[in-house]
Amino acid sequence: MKRIIIHWTAGVYNPNQTDFEHYHYLITADGLVIKGKYEPKDNENCQDGKYAQHTGGGNTGSIGIAMCGMFVPKNTPLQMTKYPLTKIQCEKCFDLIAKLAKEYKITINYDSVMTHYEFGLKHPNSSSAGKIDITWLPAYPHLKANEIGDFIRNKAKWYYTK
Repeated sequence: MKRIIIHWTAGVYNPNQTDFEHYHYLITADGLVIKGKYEPKDNENCQDGKYAQHTGGGNTGSIGIAMCGMFVPKNTPLQMTKYPLTKIQCEKCFDLIAKLAKEYKITINYDSVMTHYEFGLKHPNSSSAGKIDITWLPAYPHLKANEIGDFIRNKAKWYYTK
């Protein structure tokens, strides 16, 4: 595995069947980490169709982590969600990134740990271009969209050294 890509499910606080199909790890609002249907190793080769399809154009070699939440009805601002990401959920995500980085020997940097939003920016011709997860962290409202990836990486590095 060469990278970790962080998402939100755009759903409620608990995973649904589609979420289990698309992410390796799901994190509920209270910080419970639940494994998805596929193991990270299933994404080493995505040619067989049996892998977690979390990032269009970037699934091969990528571990997908999703925090459950952020559902909003169509044409509704994110800030109106009834399922904002919680602080404990985010912190559990940062800790999980650190654990997976150790396990898979992934260096925590901009090329190897990124949000789905950042992946889309780096790959504008992929189906991930324009994705908004993660452009807002309700638990850390002072962060701007372009600061969130660095914030997550710095938190993950802190957990990595614990």
